[in-house]
Amino acid sequence: MQQPLKSVLFLCNQNSVRSPMAKALAERFSKRRIFVESAGLIAGSLDPFSVAAMEEEEIDISEHRAKTLADVKIELFDLVIALTEESRDHVAKHNPDVLLEYWATPDPSDSEGNRNQVMDSYRLVRDHLEVRIADRLALSV
Repeated sequence: MQQPLKSVLFLCNQNSVRSPMAKALAERFSKRRIFVESAGLIAGSLDPFSVAAMEEEEIDISEHRAKTLADVKIELFDLVIALTEESRDHVAKHNPDVLLEYWATPDPSDSEGNRNQVMDSYRLVRDHLEVRIADRLALSV
């Protein structure tokens, strides 16, 4: 049986869309009984569509400030969840001893169309992450 997780790091490319959403969802799901952090390979600017998608779930991420791997001690986390191929490959190469999972998560900022179509892409990513988080963290809370 798996040990309950005490800490999880969500990692993506810029810490501006997917990993901040995942962090906030995991904090809500775990009721903060698990330490959750997010980071990117580089620091990007918080995406306003991410903020809007999370507001629909009554989660405020508007104060999020992007972090990079230089800002966190990756080896202290029980689990690192990479949301992009690039972040997975970086961790596998530079931190081979950490427990790493890869959750392929599309970048909703690549979506095109009108505002409603773009928001639908963000909602899909948010909802996908919420289900994955609930499934993965269920044993730890």
